[in-house]
Amino acid sequence: MARVIIQDENRTLTDVVEIREFLEPFGIWYENWPTDGRLAEDASNEDILKEFESEIEALKRRGGFVTADVINVNPSTPNLDAMLAKFDKEHTHAEDEVRFTVAGRGLFHIHPDSGPVFAVEVESGDMINVPRGTKHWFNLCDDRAIRCIRLFEDPAGWAPLYVDEPVHARYEPLCFGPSYMPPKKSVDSVVKP
Repeated sequence: MARVIIQDENRTLTDVVEIREFLEPFGIWYENWPTDGRLAEDASNEDILKEFESEIEALKRRGGFVTADVINVNPSTPNLDAMLAKFDKEHTHAEDEVRFTVAGRGLFHIHPDSGPVFAVEVESGDMINVPRGTKHWFNLCDDRAIRCIRLFEDPAGWAPLYVDEPVHARYEPLCFGPSYMPPKKSVDSVVKP
């Protein structure tokens, strides 16, 4: 289940309804699709797309998406650091970025024009969109593994459009396990000193 970390307000949201209500004014969709027992651990990308076909088709109709694929990265992925470096700096896209997490965890930092920077930590079962033009960046969590269904409006996909005066360097690049709590009187776990 996702959590939203609003560092400037020193608050974390874990309730699905609260998360949806917080994200909605920013045009961000959040849904949680049950994944338990739906996929074998060694499911192929094709198996994943077939299993979630009805959810994918509903999202295509809702957002005008025309294609879906699966991305699977882990510590043994060739050139992982170079791949991640494309998205760990503040950027936008010319179309929505939509991800349904099948396995693993990641952290979307969102920098809205009005409102505080916040992070959405996603894990298996979480679906999120980042609307076109929204400033954001993405990091893997401490295990450096994630498997997601991606949807696109343009079959060629999209590229990051980096922003002037980015703020990403002020924020911690990794998320931590749900039990992680920084020691008292330390720097907040989300913002770098």
